[in-house]
Amino acid sequence: DISKLNLDDEFISLTTNDNLLKIAVIERHKNTGNVGVGVLKGLNLKSGAIATTIAHDSHNLIVCGTNDDDMIFAIEELKKVFTDYEFEIVSMKTKGDKILDVSLSKIGDKGLFTNELESMMLSGEVDMAVHSLKDMPTSLPEGLSLSCFLERYDHRDALLTKHSGGIMELPKGAIVGTSSLRRRSQLLAMRPDLQVKDLRGNVNTRLRKYHEEDFDAVILAVAGLERLDFHDEISEHLDDQFFVPAVGQGTLVIEARTDREDLNEKFALVNDDNTTKCVFAERQFMCALDGGCQVPMGAYAQINGDEISIHGFVGAVDGSVMLKDTVTDSVENYEKIGVQLAKKLLEKGAKNILDTIRN
Repeated sequence: DISKLNLDDEFISLTTNDNLLKIAVIERHKNTGNVGVGVLKGLNLKSGAIATTIAHDSHNLIVCGTNDDDMIFAIEELKKVFTDYEFEIVSMKTKGDKILDVSLSKIGDKGLFTNELESMMLSGEVDMAVHSLKDMPTSLPEGLSLSCFLERYDHRDALLTKHSGGIMELPKGAIVGTSSLRRRSQLLAMRPDLQVKDLRGNVNTRLRKYHEEDFDAVILAVAGLERLDFHDEISEHLDDQFFVPAVGQGTLVIEARTDREDLNEKFALVNDDNTTKCVFAERQFMCALDGGCQVPMGAYAQINGDEISIHGFVGAVDGSVMLKDTVTDSVENYEKIGVQLAKKLLEKGAKNILDTIRN
């Protein structure tokens, strides 16, 4: 209640609910004396989110939540259509970022990297969120939608190794770092002799552990490495036919409230149509198999002319069984081919693999 605050002060600190806020008096109307205030700094005591210069009473300020610094790349694209707006970033750690000593497959994968940001959107603390699409569940909370898919970056995985050559040239029994069941399955299918060791954290953390600890190699997404200028670390770009990427890999997505028509109309202007169709097909494939990071599966769709094709796999965790297939159809049927691919793999025996893993 602004009327109860001492607005002669330049800054006002107060605690309300779970938020510790430092308020800045940023505007006084010259004639009426009405005061505009904004949050100069805010700390959410439950989530740990830290915000800087958030002034929601400013119509030209968009507050963006993200859990990864490299996703700020998306803001540069949005600035092309939001020419009269300023963007402020709210960086925070989600549950998936904080728990680094347990593999994702053991702590569950529904919203591990998104729940906190989605709660902040629904409460109005942030206007939008930037996510890596491969971290997004196939179902969203009511009132939120994926408003914009930016043009896909490199979708492939990369091998980083302290030895010469690629995967097939690694020494027998080499230690390879990854916590992804998808990568583990495909790696062991190619090289059953390798030792796979869990490796969690953001790109910088994983690179540090790779260099400081006993890893012979690690596997990371090309997109994350190149956005952070670590392309020189890459020893081998893994062919997507033999090493299928995660659903949505290489794609940044904007999530926003469905009632924010003012933002969603502009998001549509930078949405990439081909990316949208391809990742829709991939996510339908994952949804049809009830997949996620707890299941070794992957898919990659691409458009060539008036055709769209999707290639995917389901495998055993130890790589002993690997089911792959491809579906090609008219681009007009992009909403159907993901489910068609899932059905083909189920006919090949994918249900047995999935039941074994889940049980």
